[in-house]
Amino acid sequence: MLVARPAELADLESLIALAEKAGPGFTSLAVGHDVLEARLRKSESSFNGPANLSPDHVYLLMLEDLEKNTVVGLSAVKAQIGMRDPFFNFRIMKVGQKSTVTQRRFDMEVLMMVNEYNGATEVGSLYVLPEMRGTGAGRLISQSRYMLMAADQDRFSNLVISELRGHVNENGYSPFWEAIGRKFFHMDFTEADNFSAEQDSQFILDLMPRYPIYAALLPKEARDVMGETHPAGIGARRFLESEGFRYNGMIDIFDGGPSVSAPLGDIRTVQDSRVLTVETGSAKKDHLALLSNDRIGDFRSIMTKIGFDGETAILEQAALDALNVKPGEQARIWIKR
Repeated sequence: MLVARPAELADLESLIALAEKAGPGFTSLAVGHDVLEARLRKSESSFNGPANLSPDHVYLLMLEDLEKNTVVGLSAVKAQIGMRDPFFNFRIMKVGQKSTVTQRRFDMEVLMMVNEYNGATEVGSLYVLPEMRGTGAGRLISQSRYMLMAADQDRFSNLVISELRGHVNENGYSPFWEAIGRKFFHMDFTEADNFSAEQDSQFILDLMPRYPIYAALLPKEARDVMGETHPAGIGARRFLESEGFRYNGMIDIFDGGPSVSAPLGDIRTVQDSRVLTVETGSAKKDHLALLSNDRIGDFRSIMTKIGFDGETAILEQAALDALNVKPGEQARIWIKR
């Protein structure tokens, strides 16, 4: 059985191993071991901290295989981005240009650096080991973030966003970065990505152009990846879109990957989940469901088959144990349809 749970300092070695396997372009994991350790400490304090919306709160979830006692994936929720440092994106805007002399009209795409997502909640850092893909592990660790937010919506913003990985190859080459970023930062993509992950974003404000960039001036290779998701992130994008997230022309300023957003209350898992009493019993368990214990400090989330006896959900004892829930207590339940 797989369970999503809060990260602990004891997960440092597992987190380092996941970061190494994620490879270039996975910005949130492209950091040193000291930074990863600091993130674990911040996550622990966030889960155990006051129940309010704060830019200091980052909730890191680990996906653990209980049988093997190994960590096989992770995801994260940043409660409020852009409050300490601006959170930059390019917005792709269309500008109409017309010449009465030549009797021609053109619609041009223009990139404008913006920080429209300041104050939003960000879901990200979604990663599962390659051998776990296609097993339901990705869906579990992805949806668990929304079960966490549903447990206490006051800890999170009304707007939720996610940045998807853009096109960066295994050698750290990004066509979008080569077309724009390198011209202004005079460094490789990986070096800039590390700066962004480990430091504040002031260097972006210092070096990135403040004026519109006409996409037509970029090489075709760069234009072709604007708003496109890295092949390894296509599954994550599908999960987000199934939850109600939508792309609205916002892209990452480094790799050109798309950003998607949704109101918290409109996210499908938040909207469709409900809290029910849980028991063990012999009822037929023919509904595949996502469950959480609907608590923050010792949050747990699993995917398992359940049955019903009226308004009571019937689970196996092993599922209750994984959730740290006793018979007669309540759990949040989302039924896969």
